[in-house]
Amino acid sequence: MFLNHIELTHFRNYDQLRLSFDRNVTLFVGQNAQGKTNLLEAIFTLAMAKSHRTSKDRELIQWEQDFAVIKGEASRKYSDPRLELQLSGRGKKAKLNGIEQRKLSDYVGALNVVMFAPEDLSIVKGSPSVRRRFLDMEIGQVSPAYLYHLSDYNKLVSQRNQYLKEIYLHKQKTDMLDVWNQQMAQLIVKILKKRWEFIDKINEWADAIHQNITNSSESLTIRYDQSIEMDPNMPENEAIDVILDHFNTIQEKEIMRGTTLAGPHRDDLSFFINQINVQQFGSQGQQRTTALSVKLAELELIHEEVGEYPILLLDDVLSELDESRQSHLLDTIQGRVQTFVTTTGVEGLRHQTLENATVYRVKQGSIQSMNRGDA
Repeated sequence: MFLNHIELTHFRNYDQLRLSFDRNVTLFVGQNAQGKTNLLEAIFTLAMAKSHRTSKDRELIQWEQDFAVIKGEASRKYSDPRLELQLSGRGKKAKLNGIEQRKLSDYVGALNVVMFAPEDLSIVKGSPSVRRRFLDMEIGQVSPAYLYHLSDYNKLVSQRNQYLKEIYLHKQKTDMLDVWNQQMAQLIVKILKKRWEFIDKINEWADAIHQNITNSSESLTIRYDQSIEMDPNMPENEAIDVILDHFNTIQEKEIMRGTTLAGPHRDDLSFFINQINVQQFGSQGQQRTTALSVKLAELELIHEEVGEYPILLLDDVLSELDESRQSHLLDTIQGRVQTFVTTTGVEGLRHQTLENATVYRVKQGSIQSMNRGDA
């Protein structure tokens, strides 16, 4: 798939902007704080209906403006979707081919993207919330039902937490907790099923890529760490019983703390190289190779699921990789993946993939096309 053009209105530091793209690599070159990352953020937000940098839509709207609009048109195997996302203080509206989508889960997936930024290099060492977000974003792109169930689950967790606080503060009866738990258990089973499927698939791709990068000297395994221990092959009715039993076991502790202590919002991922935990004992090089392997695995997994490669967004990440890892990344995408790259300069970027890139100079929210030799 390819993004043909994007149009911004009052987005971040861009008042009005329209850019057309070809199917090769596009380089956005400029100093920091000029608006390079904002362009990649706009593409990501257009696809995912949310930013990778902030959960507050207000921050995406240009200063002293009431709204922002991102529009784009893509080319896919069997369709040319037109996407539009409107952001305002009243919320967001997502349109697909001119028709407003009642649920964002019906919108996400029309355009698939993979973002790789310096903070993604810390997916191994970062907080569990970073890894859960990674899971949710990637599964959601290929499974609208997952996003729908996850949204319902998050609302339920919030409501259940409030109810737990009321039980503790006002000494209410716990009768209604059984009802909450039953609803939670049914959603947890659906969410975990998708997460287990995703981990199985990404494990295959990530290990193969990791072995390729390390000349078969290292084997990578990703493990899903559950807050409620269950067998992934367990029948749904048995899994629900396990979840309900677990909630009964921790009920007093949850009431005392006023929060839900188990479920997908508490789960995590662990990474192992040759059976050794990379988070705890891996070198920085091993951690970065792991992150790169996972990101490249995302490309292959989405290709396997939807039949096309997603768009790749590389936000100032090439300078963070040594020459070997940089080359492996660029070899992988060459001629197959439409890629957008931000960088402060092209010095050191000598890979063949970048030689024919379209280059834009970005300065204070102004964009100018230029020859690579002048960048």
